[in-house]
Amino acid sequence: MKKDLTLLVLAAGMGSRFGGLKQIEPVGPNGEFIIDYSIKDAIIAGFTKVVFVIKEENYQIFKNTIGSRIEDKIKVQYVFQKNSDVPTAINIPSTRVKPLGTAHAIYVARDVIKENFAIINADDFYGRDAYLKAAQFLANCADDEYANVAYEVGNTLSGNGEVKRGVIFGSDGFIQEIIESSVKEENGLVKAKPLSGASEFTVPLNQTVSMNLFCFTPKLFTYLNEHIEEFFTDKNNDLMSCEWLIPDVAFASAIENGKRIKLITTSAKHLGMTYKEDLESLKNGILKEIESGTYNNNLWS
Repeated sequence: MKKDLTLLVLAAGMGSRFGGLKQIEPVGPNGEFIIDYSIKDAIIAGFTKVVFVIKEENYQIFKNTIGSRIEDKIKVQYVFQKNSDVPTAINIPSTRVKPLGTAHAIYVARDVIKENFAIINADDFYGRDAYLKAAQFLANCADDEYANVAYEVGNTLSGNGEVKRGVIFGSDGFIQEIIESSVKEENGLVKAKPLSGASEFTVPLNQTVSMNLFCFTPKLFTYLNEHIEEFFTDKNNDLMSCEWLIPDVAFASAIENGKRIKLITTSAKHLGMTYKEDLESLKNGILKEIESGTYNNNLWS
C-alpha cells in the first residue's frame, strides 16, 4: 500500500537580507514562484499533502497566490508559527518579534502531520532529484529513522556574498556532525566560518552540506513535545534571542531512538535567493531546467 507523505514548507522567515517576502517573488517565465517548482517536484515524487508554516498575517496572501495554484493538485494545509504557541510553563517575552527557530516551526505542525514528512525552506529551489530521493526514503524507512538529503557545497553558493550552510561530516552513509557556518568560495576551496564562533576551516567544493531538507517520521513530534519546555526554560538560553533549531533536535531525537541520521546525497544544483542580486541567476537556472525538459514553460499547464 502506497504511503501518504507530507511536505512541510517553512515559510515564516522574515527574508531580511533579501528585503521582502521573497517566497512570492516571481521567478518563472509565467510568474511562477520558487515554491511552485518545489510543489510540482514533490507531487511527481509521490508526496500527497503540503503543509505551509507561515505567519498568520501572511495567510491571505499565501492562500490567494500559492494556495490558489495548487489546491486542486495536492492537499494543502496552513499552520501559523506564533511565539505564543508554547507550553504554559514557557514565558516568551511579548517584545520578542523574531520566531523561535526552525524546530519550533515543525512543532507548530504537530496536530496536522500524522505521516512521514520532509521539510524544506520556501525560498530554496532544491531540484527534482532531491524530492525523489526524499520520497524513496520516507516510503521505506522505519518509524524511528531519519535522513538528510545533502548537497555538494559548490552547488549551493551565491556569487553575491556569504551564505549559511550546515557543513556535514559523516561516515558509512550516516551523519556524524553538522557545523552551521557562513561559507564562500576562495581560490577553489570553500572557507567556512562556524556560527558558533569556532575557528574557520576550509573544505573542498564537493563537501556535503545540509540545506535543511530533512526526512522525518511522526516520532519526531514525540521528542519535540517532550523537550520544548526543557529548551526554553534552560537558564543558558536567552528568551529574547535563542532559537530551537532542526539539526539539534534531529540529532537528539535520533540518539533517543538509538539511531543515526542517514546521509543521502543529491547531485542537484541548489538555487536560492539570499540576496536581491541572486534573482537573475535563479531565473536563469530555472530557464535551463525548462530548456532541458524538466518543466513546462507554463508550469501548471
